[in-house]
Formats: sequence, C-alpha cells, structure tokens
Amino acid sequence: MTSNIEAPLLCPRERVREDWIDYNGHLNMAYYNVIFDHGVDHFFDLLNVGAAYASSGVGSCFTLEVHVNYVQELKLGDEVEVRLQLLDFDHKRLHFYQEMYHCDEGYLAATSEQMALHVDMTSRRSASFPEAVMAKLTSVFSAHAPLVKSKRIGQVIGIRRS
Repeated sequence: MTSNIEAPLLCPRERVREDWIDYNGHLNMAYYNVIFDHGVDHFFDLLNVGAAYASSGVGSCFTLEVHVNYVQELKLGDEVEVRLQLLDFDHKRLHFYQEMYHCDEGYLAATSEQMALHVDMTSRRSASFPEAVMAKLTSVFSAHAPLVKSKRIGQVIGIRRS
C-alpha cells in the first residue's frame, strides 16, 4: 500500500447478476454479503493478508461477526461500489465498516459492519499480524480516523417500544 491511502477505500465496482435476483425481483439478501465480501477481499489483498497469504498456509483472516443493514433495493444490472472504512484494529483483530452505493443514482443501498480475526493457519488459532501488516494497518487507520462515523455503526437489533 502506498502512502496515498484512499479514505474511504474504494473497492472494485460490481454489477448485479441475473442469478442473484430473488423471487421479489431484487438482489437477494445473501448477495449483498457476497458483494461486501469481495470488498473485504480487496482490502485484505491490499494489506497482504488476502488470498495469496491464505494460500501460503501462513495465515488468514476469519470473520467473527457481521451486521448488515439493507437500506434500499438493488435490481438486475445495477452497478454498485463499496466503500470501506477501518474503524479500529489491534494486534489480531480488525473492525471495519462498509457502505454500498448505487453507481448511477448515488443512493446508499446497504451497509455492513464487521469484526475479523487474524488466524495462524497451522494451528488454526488466533495470532498476531505480521509487523509489516501492522505498519500498513497503522497507515490505513491514520487515513481513515478523520472520516465521519456512520450512525449505523454499533447498532443493536431489536424492536423499539415507545
């Protein structure tokens, strides 16, 4: 990652595919997660803890928890862009937030908040990130820290009673 870090990180755009459409005529809820996961893969590749790192057998990142908000529906052929913001990290965990936007109309379609864990693939136990990854995380966090934090971060699910 260079010193010119995007804040937020812009992930490669995607187009809603026909086999992702459900019987309601819009993007099935599971495929919002697929698109968000592709954004996470992009982030992990930039940190050098992505697919190549996992294939090496050294380590990988596992998802611990995800909270998705479906804000506005997407339909067949819609192009979307995911923006990722690193909220926090420590020596083995990442907390980040993503927003998915409709490219042509500009509306917020969905959000995803996630906690991920670095894992030693030989023991399949949590482990500290390599020093080089910690340095990259520090740079990303410095670039992302000034960003406005969405009110959707840290939400609890439930029915509010008046």
